[in-house]
Amino acid sequence: MKSVRFRFACLFAGLTAISLAAPAPAQNQAPAANKPMEPSETKNFGDWTVRCYPPAAKVRCEMIELLVNKKTGRRVLGVLIVYDKEKDQHVMQIAMPLGVLVQNGAVLSTDTYTSPVLHYRLCDLQGCYAVTALDAAAFKAFGRATKAEMQIISVEGKRFNIGFSLNGFTAAHDALLQMMQKSPAQGG
Repeated sequence: MKSVRFRFACLFAGLTAISLAAPAPAQNQAPAANKPMEPSETKNFGDWTVRCYPPAAKVRCEMIELLVNKKTGRRVLGVLIVYDKEKDQHVMQIAMPLGVLVQNGAVLSTDTYTSPVLHYRLCDLQGCYAVTALDAAAFKAFGRATKAEMQIISVEGKRFNIGFSLNGFTAAHDALLQMMQKSPAQGG
């Protein structure tokens, strides 16, 4: 899963939307491919990865887990978390596969937390994205959980639960906060 590149077209509501694309080329240069910005620091904790980006990035550090179909190499589920220091809250973006019944949204649940219905913010060629803010109490409950899953409904009306790992979640979160402290000019 470390080898899979995870690119969002849009990040979190309430935070400034960011583009992970490289800056526009100077007028006389050939246009750069729409290449994602590479992390300047990456650390793995169980099934979670913490990535920090160069100072030019609007969101400097994030923690992420990806589930990838081994046969096709396509993302099945992506969970990305950033910490908004100014609001003292975590913001989670969940990338779901295409073919979901958009109007029904999705529900994130663990053995210690159940979200309200998460409405999809957008869909692109890679999947559909839902965003939720987690206050300190919700995030602590999430951190104590032993299992987690997204509950979705397909366009055919079938209910699916896509489980994801919490192995390394707490260590990744601790590292996220620590790496943010040493990153200059940390925004949202």
